[in-house]
Amino acid sequence: MTDEATARSGREGRGWRQAAHEALYGPRGFYRRPEGPAGHFRTSVHASALFAHAVARLLCRVDEALGRPDALDFVDMGAGRGELVTSVLAALPPGVAARARGYAVELAARPAALDERIVWLGEPPETVTGLLFANEWLDNVPVDVAEVDPAGVPRMVLVAADGTERLGEPVSGADADWLARWWPLPAEQGLRAEIGRPRDEAWAAAVRRVERGLAVAVDYAHSAGARPLFGTLTGFREGRETAPVPDGSCDLTAHVALDACAAARPQAAPPARLLTQRDALHALRLTGARPPLSLAATDPAAYVRALTSAGEAAELTAPDGLGGFGWLLQPVGVPDPLA
Repeated sequence: MTDEATARSGREGRGWRQAAHEALYGPRGFYRRPEGPAGHFRTSVHASALFAHAVARLLCRVDEALGRPDALDFVDMGAGRGELVTSVLAALPPGVAARARGYAVELAARPAALDERIVWLGEPPETVTGLLFANEWLDNVPVDVAEVDPAGVPRMVLVAADGTERLGEPVSGADADWLARWWPLPAEQGLRAEIGRPRDEAWAAAVRRVERGLAVAVDYAHSAGARPLFGTLTGFREGRETAPVPDGSCDLTAHVALDACAAARPQAAPPARLLTQRDALHALRLTGARPPLSLAATDPAAYVRALTSAGEAAELTAPDGLGGFGWLLQPVGVPDPLA
């Protein structure tokens, strides 16, 4: 596409999937900014080191299920600046750490200070034996948006670079099939849906890289029967929610239909399991329970540390906050380590 054609497309509007991909991952995209995602929003990874410790315990359980292989892979999808993979490797017991191989999958450039042992890739390794972990990755896989017109017909929403929207052609083909199955829209003007088919495909492609082990997706999520009436597309900038504008100035995110992603698993894979982050972290021995008050009398410093840890764990598991995130667990060739 020529520069003139690109400019015209930006003025006249294009589908949200194309516009968001350019705004997030293009040469001047949001995810290529030097401050990284942590400069604009806070995930579980940034909320507390306890999250990485819990993921490290999960990796150890996968290691046991695999029979302690000579090489154990940990793949951090949408790695940001490598915060999670760095912390997980540091939290592993020495015997496991000696066999662990860390991979950060991210389109942005490798951070200069990243541990040289971590492999930086634009896509997952060809084969994975271990744990592939996608924390808030799928919500940034761009999707198109559909909106019901006055005649009750779902149409593609087109968006200009300044965020101005208009309705385009009726949704058709594979996108229409996805809507009919996973997010059927009543014939009521203004109702909206995000067409999650690209996320299903992205997740299935990632799972296919797992030869043996576990793939996990953690994200804002909703399920059939409880889809939001007007979609969830929004923007984030400098820690605050903002209008979604595909100009590279803000993050663009939408909640994930994790149930659809779970159904898109490769045929050879067993059924996936969905649970909340609260339940998943509880299974990994992270509960947020307060330390006994008696500890304050015998060891005040230890009590303060334990109380701080309990507060952080409570934030990670709060049902109306981070604890309400969805976890999608897809075992491949091993039993479910959280069962």
